[in-house]
Amino acid sequence: MRAAAQGAKKSPHSCGLFPAGLWPLGTVRALFVEKKFHLHLVSDSTGETLNAMVGAALAQFENVEVQIHSYALVRSEHQLSRALDQAATAPGLVFFTLASKTLNQRLVQRCVDLKLDCIDVLERPLNVLGKFLGKVESHKVGRQHQVDQRYLDRIETLNFAIAHDDGQALDGIANAEVILTGASRTSKTPTCVYLAIRGVRAANVPLVPGMQAPPALLAAQALVVGLWVSPDRLVQVRRNRLSTMGETRNTDYVDLDQVRAEVAATKALFENQGWPTIDVTRRSIEETAATVMNLLSERKAEA
Repeated sequence: MRAAAQGAKKSPHSCGLFPAGLWPLGTVRALFVEKKFHLHLVSDSTGETLNAMVGAALAQFENVEVQIHSYALVRSEHQLSRALDQAATAPGLVFFTLASKTLNQRLVQRCVDLKLDCIDVLERPLNVLGKFLGKVESHKVGRQHQVDQRYLDRIETLNFAIAHDDGQALDGIANAEVILTGASRTSKTPTCVYLAIRGVRAANVPLVPGMQAPPALLAAQALVVGLWVSPDRLVQVRRNRLSTMGETRNTDYVDLDQVRAEVAATKALFENQGWPTIDVTRRSIEETAATVMNLLSERKAEA
């Protein structure tokens, strides 16, 4: 047996320690398991800014396994030490936003000691803004989350979106900045909610097959945007919706020919009314909302 093992030919992928076919199972697995990368996000506020920035950057890299460790509301040396102790157990990059100079310096020094790269994601923007504005930063924590008038205005726009969702309170849509319309399940409601969070007063009105569009919609002076989805995709979305409700019957609501006619009718209405349209078939809510906001900006610039 020993002679057979010694005489075995090496695989072209052999490391030289084990003949082909005699590799330990763990070694074989290791060759096919991609490296896991760790990112540590340290923030003295809610962490939304940091998560959004890192998430946008990560979206540019495909086929990598990244584990994100978030540490929010880090406002004391004890909290910072706990966060970095955890980072030391899973070494990786440390991204941070800390308004306190003391905590900022402590984090940088601790990362040097741990041999971890760290990035202050707001350092350069703050420096450039300070020079441009001729001001010195306040170093106050979480100022973008203060309950000020802008925050209260966003709450009001969110209440407006809820009150004018799915064709409710049509007599009040004249107060909307944007009205979204389209067939059922074309992402009107979530887009309105997202717009409201961004401070846009939005309402939505569904178009029902076989029924005339509401007069209040046709007479609206606000920006009206028509949303539509490809028939195949719309049927899929509707079937998924019905299945969550325990409904399995086939109806016109999910009949492909009927849905094709429904989509064609809504697009014809959009064209007749001169409303801008958005194909949301493969768009995220954020992308649809961004397009609506661009349309609103163009409208205001032309006014």
